[in-house]
Amino acid sequence: MEPLALATILLPFLGTALVLASPRPAGRFLAPLFALLATIGAIWLAAAFKTAGGMAAHYPLLSFNGIELLGLAVDRLSTLIGMAVVGLGFLVALYSTAYMTPANREHPHAAAPRYYAYLLVFIGAMAGLVLSSTLLGQLVCFEITGACSWGLIGYYQKPKALQSALKALLITHVGSLGLYLAAGWLFAHSGSFSLSAISALPDAAKVVVLLGVLWAAWGKSAQLPLHMWLPDAMEAPTPVSAYLHAASMVKVGVYIFARALDAAGSVPHLVGWVGAVMATVTLLYGFWMYLPQTDMKRLLAYSTITQLSYIFLALSLSAFGSRLAFNGAIAHIFNHAFAKSLFFLVAGALSYSCGTRMLPSLRGLLRGAPLLGASFCVAALAITGVPPFNGFFSKFAIFAAGFQLSAGEPWLLPLMLLAMAESVASFAWFLRWFGKTVPGEPSPVVAAAQPLPWQMKTVLAALLAMSLASSFIAAAWLA
Repeated sequence: MEPLALATILLPFLGTALVLASPRPAGRFLAPLFALLATIGAIWLAAAFKTAGGMAAHYPLLSFNGIELLGLAVDRLSTLIGMAVVGLGFLVALYSTAYMTPANREHPHAAAPRYYAYLLVFIGAMAGLVLSSTLLGQLVCFEITGACSWGLIGYYQKPKALQSALKALLITHVGSLGLYLAAGWLFAHSGSFSLSAISALPDAAKVVVLLGVLWAAWGKSAQLPLHMWLPDAMEAPTPVSAYLHAASMVKVGVYIFARALDAAGSVPHLVGWVGAVMATVTLLYGFWMYLPQTDMKRLLAYSTITQLSYIFLALSLSAFGSRLAFNGAIAHIFNHAFAKSLFFLVAGALSYSCGTRMLPSLRGLLRGAPLLGASFCVAALAITGVPPFNGFFSKFAIFAAGFQLSAGEPWLLPLMLLAMAESVASFAWFLRWFGKTVPGEPSPVVAAAQPLPWQMKTVLAALLAMSLASSFIAAAWLA
């Protein structure tokens, strides 16, 4: 499995070199090709893991004086999330070949090679972070993703885009200080950077390491008090928003926290208390902030903040010994990546075909653009947790675990009730926008919509299918 894991990580970097060394138009073909090869590698790796009996494997890569600096961890968690982040990278690269063209009505522009180069490096760094067995390896990939996000958010080179890119870079770097602290503290107390070493730490040292990781996670996953970069990051091209701000970059935070908790064994309850309270506060803040939004991407950005809060809440609940909460969190990472990517790419398709993503201008999607109307409907239902779509099953596990734990931890009950109230209210709010945009006679911009290219249709169809199927894949994988 080691060669497959390395191929999954390194193929996107090889693709980047070829994109930069080739004539400008070649990036449109090379980026999806190498992203597809990496996706095949991720799926093949997952299949090999299952064939080997589902036993976790560890492969050291780089050591110094007997200290492992870099290594690979192949297990249930890394293979499941690896398939999602790399596979969605391919879908976004394919979608970009149609979106990033002069035919786009809102943003007519042919992508420069640096667009595809940044995208491929990001895919490779995400694969590396997901498969890393050491905090040092996570830190290296964490910083690479930060640099790529700066390049992609500021891609259009406009003053606001460049400002937003710098803001994202600085705030997530402030977050990364927590990961530096965690890695240094772990090494000082164990002589190792391996995640597995966390379990041997005394409780006081565990608290420092886990809260350091949690701080870094808040920065990357746009949680209070490090949340303010994400709404402004919507200046990026929409495929970038779908990948970085729904499927991968914002998932770095919840993933590294999940990985640390899983490695820690018994978790000091202080970590659970801090995580659960801050997740609930952020969840309510995110909901309040997306109420006035009319720009579809900014609405989805604040919605992403709330959905990530559910994952942090579930991971924090797992600190009190609930495996159901942990599995619900991992399933929600997987499910949300597909459902929110679908929603962002619907926004991109509206920009491409109608020339706008402003919700008040859109009406009658189901008649004027049936695929977009159906996709809007499915994405809204999946995000808000309506059965039979994927968000329902992982949210159900999170709520079930929370109410179960509240019998022994009564202070959790008000937090779970607030989270449930937010879930119902967000469904009502998305239902309101659904009623305004999907049914009825098409508005002028929708009636004049141009047809979508096959790449966009293919990607939307794949994400529609995954919005139904991903929860069953996650449940089978985590069983």
